[in-house]
Amino acid sequence: MELADEVIINAPKDRVYAALNDPEILQQCIPGCEELVKHSDTELAAKVVLKVGPVKARFSGDVQLDTAGAPDAFSLTGQGNGGAAGHAKGGADVTLTADGDQTILRYEAKAEIGGKLAQLGSRLIQGTAKKLAAKFFKSFADVVNEDATV
Repeated sequence: MELADEVIINAPKDRVYAALNDPEILQQCIPGCEELVKHSDTELAAKVVLKVGPVKARFSGDVQLDTAGAPDAFSLTGQGNGGAAGHAKGGADVTLTADGDQTILRYEAKAEIGGKLAQLGSRLIQGTAKKLAAKFFKSFADVVNEDATV
């Protein structure tokens, strides 16, 4: 499964990049996130509860960041296990482009799922993934915009 989109955030690029590296902001914005622990500048652990169609599961996972191109671009890879519900792994490439006082955030993500979740059908999974991504980026933009006006 692949997702790609772009979001315009009303804040300068350095503020957007800093927010993308702030575990408190990320936890607040990730749908269903119960816990997000930053082990280092490149390693995070998360616990997330998700409902996909009839399947609700608590996922535990790890995320690795590659910040070699920062603050203009970075990538992340991760995997999560939801017990009987299944597992997921994937990654995303994110680019940040300054546009005056705004920042254009573009992402391309890929994910693979297995277990019960994989049996639900690709249309349901794709639709849910798009909704979750949209919800995250809307929340993220709202939080960063709020911080910019404070």
